[in-house]
Amino acid sequence: MGPGHVEIEGSFWRAIAVYRFASLGYAALLLAGAGGYLRPIAGWLVLGVMTLWTVATTIAYATARSRTLLALDVLVTLGCMLASPYVQGPEAGPAGVMPITATWIGGPVLAWAVYGGRRAGAVAAVVLSIGDLWLRGLDRFDLSAPVNGAVLLILAGTVLGHVARLTEQAQKRLQRAVEMEAAGRERERLARGIHDSVLQVLALVQRRGLEIGGEAAELGRLAGEQEAALREMIRSGPVMAGRDGTGFVDLGAELRRYTTGTVTVSAPATPLPLPADQAREVVAAVGAALDNVRRHCGPEARAWVLAENDGASMTLTVRDEGPGIPGGRLAEAEAEGRLGIAQSIRGRIAALGGTVGLTSVPGQGTEVEMVIPAPARPPGEGKARTP
Repeated sequence: MGPGHVEIEGSFWRAIAVYRFASLGYAALLLAGAGGYLRPIAGWLVLGVMTLWTVATTIAYATARSRTLLALDVLVTLGCMLASPYVQGPEAGPAGVMPITATWIGGPVLAWAVYGGRRAGAVAAVVLSIGDLWLRGLDRFDLSAPVNGAVLLILAGTVLGHVARLTEQAQKRLQRAVEMEAAGRERERLARGIHDSVLQVLALVQRRGLEIGGEAAELGRLAGEQEAALREMIRSGPVMAGRDGTGFVDLGAELRRYTTGTVTVSAPATPLPLPADQAREVVAAVGAALDNVRRHCGPEARAWVLAENDGASMTLTVRDEGPGIPGGRLAEAEAEGRLGIAQSIRGRIAALGGTVGLTSVPGQGTEVEMVIPAPARPPGEGKARTP
């Protein structure tokens, strides 16, 4: 995570630490002002444990957080809370007297909410609420016992967990926007430099080669293709870093690198996010289809690549204006061991859970359609932890 994310999450933990110390002070005031405690010395001992644990958790949560520490936090809080009948006397709970821990029991709930989201906060609140209700109704779980504290505890854990997750997602989106803006500025700077040097040279080679003719014309044609490819590479978007470590890339940007004087690539202006390993296979399959066009239709044959995303699937179409494929020719080529379509295209797409369709009409060209499932969750929309 970026520094901004760490800073925002750290502010939540600092707020929890402030809450714990404030609640600790409130519990001390209750203990000092209540003269009816049966065992006040034991009460001060419990308050001492609460103080030590507050200091320990404040330090621990500022440096390292784990489920073990959070679970221990709940157990220590439960232990201090369940000591209330011994300190206050057996009649304090049923009479509705606040436990010796007072509002201090909310600390672990808030910690679980920030760490794990609204579900984790709600579960921690339920566990501590059961202990609180047991104190107030003793072992009878008297339904007439006050439940306002339990309800507030559950609401606090749920709401804070939800807010923490929304804040985390907003921070990730902001960080992503900053990265894209920085990448865009760098791309523009490089584009200016390349335009003033490499692109102009390639354009000159293409123009002069066509004027001279012969072998120079072929060099000019190749220079023109490289110029088109380089322009598209400059225009394409940056790689989108994924949170899971594998990374996402914009499939449209990757496919645009096939653009040449004879190949036209059309993709949405918005990114087509795909895990990097899957994108490599799709790009290789499209490359194999374009190789078939050059091999069977000639280097001057026109080809078109179309990328689409309907939310449930991504469709890649490669179409040419060649002579088409005679009926039965694919099966014959596969039997002869030439597996361009069977393995390079169908094999790759099938490994991604997709399908390949081939339409060819003699004299009217060939169209290869590859359909793969779209990612279940685009980057930046997932959750680091389940709320």
